[in-house]
Amino acid sequence: MRAAQIIENRKPLRIGNVPDPTPGPHDVIIKIEASGVCRSDWHAWMGDWAWLGLAPELPIIPGHEMGGVVEVVGNEVKNFRPGDRVTTPFHEGCSHCLNCLSGHSNRCDNLQIFGFGYDGAYAEYVKVPNGDFNLVKLPDEVDFVTAAAIGCRYMTGYHGVARANVKPGNWLVVHGAGGVGLSSIQVGNAVGAQVIAVDVDDAKLEMAIKEGAVATINGSNENVIEAVKEITKGGAHASIEALGIQETILNSVLSLRKGGRHVQIGLTTHNESGVAGIPIDAVTAQELEIVGSLGNPKTEYDGLLSLIAQGKLNPRSLVSREIALDDVNDVLNDMTNFKTYGFNVITSFK
Repeated sequence: MRAAQIIENRKPLRIGNVPDPTPGPHDVIIKIEASGVCRSDWHAWMGDWAWLGLAPELPIIPGHEMGGVVEVVGNEVKNFRPGDRVTTPFHEGCSHCLNCLSGHSNRCDNLQIFGFGYDGAYAEYVKVPNGDFNLVKLPDEVDFVTAAAIGCRYMTGYHGVARANVKPGNWLVVHGAGGVGLSSIQVGNAVGAQVIAVDVDDAKLEMAIKEGAVATINGSNENVIEAVKEITKGGAHASIEALGIQETILNSVLSLRKGGRHVQIGLTTHNESGVAGIPIDAVTAQELEIVGSLGNPKTEYDGLLSLIAQGKLNPRSLVSREIALDDVNDVLNDMTNFKTYGFNVITSFK
């Protein structure tokens, strides 16, 4: 099959033929119809996240946002057959730990991620482990590009808004209008929150308005904390940090009203290396809450896909460009310079 591989960190991916994957008894081989190019792939390519145990052994095929068709099933797979239209979360659960058994597969004690622990979906085919547990059937109304769009960034934003626990009319601030941020903005707007988008790029802030933000703040020329408190008349009920940068983490926490909730989605870069300062006295004095949010458990997929099928959510609107496999190096380079807008999705592998 044709695939793109990380051979060396920060060097161009090698694009060419590699052996087809073969399934074990519980595995499923998917023919990939669409694969998103995510900033998490960029982090793998950069060599970030070793402090999280996410330093992939090279060479490896990146890619963890996918939609496709079942091609081959292992002889112990019971719930899927060739021809089924499917997707899968980027985090694959083991199916048998306490977190998987309690509906929190995104917290699996043996969690593995495509493109980090094993080959991902920048390829014509991908192997999904524990297919009966990890695969999700797509409704007829959800096309493959949409399936790829929800594979990481959108479903992460969806779960993050749930973790923010916002009520209709509440103020929700989203720090960072990249893929996760725009997804959070769209979902937040859909549940009735008043969403404020924060970024340093006016073009991204314009996209945020289209996805439902009622106000925007350009952090390059405005004091974010003061601007949020002025707009909200005292601070946000909840705030999502989607970048993993020390400055925006502080802005997120300090822009909350008393009793507010900070949701940390963004994982850090090598600059923070997993450690960021928190204004802990403000957390104590204002009874703020700080919660983490990772991906989206498989148990929440039915609700997500149902809302998409009904047209209440529209991840496809965030897809800015469909590309060929040969274009992935250009997209990764653009990510280095923060020049990507919305989602880039691979739909041609030849």
